[in-house]
Amino acid sequence: MLNPLEELTLEQLRLRSSMKWRAHPDDVLPLWVAEMDVKLAPTVADALRRAIDNGDTGYPCGTELAEAVSEFASRRWQWHDLEVSRTAIVPDVMLGIVEMLRLVTNRGDAVIVNPPVYAPFYAFVSHDGRRVIEAPLDVDGRIDLGALEEAFARATAPGGRVGYLLCNPHNPTGTVHTADELRGVAELARRFGVRVVSDEIHAPVILSGSRFIPYLTVPGAENALALTSASKAWSLSGLKAALAIAGPEAAADLRRMPEEVSHGPSHLGVIAHAEAFRTGGDWLDTLLDGLEANRALLGDLIAEHLPGVKYQRPQGTYLAWLDCRELGFDEEVVDGLAEVADLSGPARWFLDHARVALSSGHVFGTGGAGHVRLNFATSQAILVEAVSRMGRALERAP
Repeated sequence: MLNPLEELTLEQLRLRSSMKWRAHPDDVLPLWVAEMDVKLAPTVADALRRAIDNGDTGYPCGTELAEAVSEFASRRWQWHDLEVSRTAIVPDVMLGIVEMLRLVTNRGDAVIVNPPVYAPFYAFVSHDGRRVIEAPLDVDGRIDLGALEEAFARATAPGGRVGYLLCNPHNPTGTVHTADELRGVAELARRFGVRVVSDEIHAPVILSGSRFIPYLTVPGAENALALTSASKAWSLSGLKAALAIAGPEAAADLRRMPEEVSHGPSHLGVIAHAEAFRTGGDWLDTLLDGLEANRALLGDLIAEHLPGVKYQRPQGTYLAWLDCRELGFDEEVVDGLAEVADLSGPARWFLDHARVALSSGHVFGTGGAGHVRLNFATSQAILVEAVSRMGRALERAP
């Protein structure tokens, strides 16, 4: 099987109409939003063709996606008791997170996050009337249990219900949480009565040297909720579907989810995601080999072209978190806060001067300023050209 990351040329990719390839002019190399530069896995493409040929474009029905995720989890993660009866389909992971938080918190309650963290956590939580409280990662980009304990204590002190939105694996750092770290989370959540919702959208994308631990398999996490999807690992973001999973003690909570939520996923999305989890393992393994090669290549390229940038080698995902603070680019500041526009600091500079689009670190919360997130799920030719452009731009800078 060919490396999926090397099947498409830059010219072919520029024919795409998705956000990654249409948000910027054609002279920009886009390494920002989490879309991969790959074709569909063959078995997934075949399943979609069959559905279209049969006119199978109605409403989703049944438990096919839950069964496929359960089988995948058993094979890959030794999670042998993921019960289909404790699942529900939702439109996508972020909308599923909102619905899960509605089950375990009320408007005005606090939800804790670990910044720097996936930027929509802030928007989706706050727009739904919850308060975000930060428990920043430590200097190594890992969960700081001391900071988490302090945040839990602060959030629960006034009373009310409190949620904790865990990013597992972590975006943007690519950290894969260990069993010990997750056990520490579960112990704190039990002690303070905090309900955990775990975003596990990147769970299948674990690179060599690390092992993914589903949060619901950790002792003490029986009252938690989790969400997963094939959208990142198999590049299916445009085919809407995700799966909400309840721990044994949270099954009754999940049953309270409004019925209309399960009407949101696309039937074609459910077909594609189920097929990916069921038969896309070989394609995924080949993709992971390509991502590991790109992870190593990116480290070499940064050392050669961007010596002032610190590269935190990700353990999972296809996202690299780059510390550009030594380059001296000031964040745009408004009333003492980082500018809330999409781009600021180094991301803005590299777009303007190198024509490379990266995700701006400031949107990921505390600790993100001065950083960029780079998506390395592309061909090595594009990766080499992008980092070389960035290096040449710095050389030209006054």
